[in-house]
Amino acid sequence: MKLLQDLTPLLLQGQAKADTAGVPDPFTQKKQLADSIAQSVRDSLAHLDASQMKDVITGENTIVKDALKSLMNMTLEFIPRLLAALLILWVGFKLAKIIKKSLLRLLERRGAEASLKSFLGSFVDVLLRVLVIIVAMDVIGIKATSFIAVLGAMGLAVGMALQGTLQNFAGGVIILLMKPFKVGDYIECGNFKGYVKEIRIFHTFIRPFNGRIIIVPNSELSNKSLINHTREPQIRMTVNASVAYGTDLQKAKDVLMSIVAEDELIQDTPKPPKVFVSDLGDSSVVLSMWLWINVDDYWTVDGYIREKVYNALYENDIEIPFPQVQVHGVPQVQVQGVPQVQVQGGK
Repeated sequence: MKLLQDLTPLLLQGQAKADTAGVPDPFTQKKQLADSIAQSVRDSLAHLDASQMKDVITGENTIVKDALKSLMNMTLEFIPRLLAALLILWVGFKLAKIIKKSLLRLLERRGAEASLKSFLGSFVDVLLRVLVIIVAMDVIGIKATSFIAVLGAMGLAVGMALQGTLQNFAGGVIILLMKPFKVGDYIECGNFKGYVKEIRIFHTFIRPFNGRIIIVPNSELSNKSLINHTREPQIRMTVNASVAYGTDLQKAKDVLMSIVAEDELIQDTPKPPKVFVSDLGDSSVVLSMWLWINVDDYWTVDGYIREKVYNALYENDIEIPFPQVQVHGVPQVQVQGVPQVQVQGGK
């Protein structure tokens, strides 16, 4: 009480100065603020409803409760979409499998190659599954446009890095669709020739006669000219035989035709066998035989026909010439005791 009595004159003096200046002193400001807060609390309590007080006490109006309600609503909306997406995936994969099997049956009825059926079946299956997944993502709410854009950018980068590989892939597709050759054909492309053993997506395996395997990129086989020796059911073989000048050509032709007549593998279609003079060489007359043979019999006939020609000509005393060089010595005038010899060459 003594302290209050001692401060009272000072407070009154400060109040008088503040009133004279027109500005409230700090003590008065704090007192007014406290009164305002007390009045607000009294007003809130006076107008407070009992149900609102219950909500505040039980926590019904908290942020957590609102968040739980929002999460529940989102869950109730997402579950049907998720179920619909799962149903689309299940039905879509079943349809993709059915379409793949139908495509394989169609290719089999049309007599397509095994490699073509395998490639197209796998390609169609993967493509349909990707489309089904994109549709399911769109049902869930994931925008497929952004996903496709990302895949496109990745595909562009991978395509630039694997340019040669993609060319081989495109070449494999062209070979499988256009069928310039098939497995089992004997082809020749540049320095490579042999039987086609296997056609894959990126490479083709060729087996020459030496038993080794040549792996050729499909881009090279699809962009360059090649010879398919076994595309047609019959193929023409050319066999040359040389006889000496002065030989009775008609007799020689008859001997060669007798060989053809005795051979059952030589065909009369599409054209009958033919023997004719094809060249006049330096030391021989070249007779050529055109023989049509089934593709499967080509290498069989090629293995023995020349031996038969040689034996027939030899047995009928028909000379088979070979290049010869004759050297003639001509004596010359001796110079300082050294004999001179002139050498002349002739065939």
